[in-house]
Amino acid sequence: MPDRPQMTLTSTVLGCPDPRTLARFYAALLDWPIATDEPEWVTLRPGGPGLSFQLETDHVPPSWPAGPDEQQMQLHLDVRVDDLAAAVEYAVSLGARPAEFQPQDGVRVMLDPAGHPFCLFAG
Repeated sequence: MPDRPQMTLTSTVLGCPDPRTLARFYAALLDWPIATDEPEWVTLRPGGPGLSFQLETDHVPPSWPAGPDEQQMQLHLDVRVDDLAAAVEYAVSLGARPAEFQPQDGVRVMLDPAGHPFCLFAG
């Protein structure tokens, strides 16, 4: 096996129909600065690995939970909060909505403006 080269995760990328709008949503939600702002690619950089948003003109939001023949979630973001009720209210004010199915207490599955699930949890 060859020697392992240096590798660094720089970003998690979410495909979406409007990168700038989704980036502004997460910038406000997480209080992270926008570092790259192009029509088809926007990146948030908090000082370490960030979040990027890539234009996907044929974006299909995942179903949560997914049923047969529905677009499945490929990943989701977990966001620790100090006040779950206040965090849900704030996320909703930015354009998120609670998912219909909530699998556990102490966690709220939310859907961002492009339909990606993310979890708010008290911790």
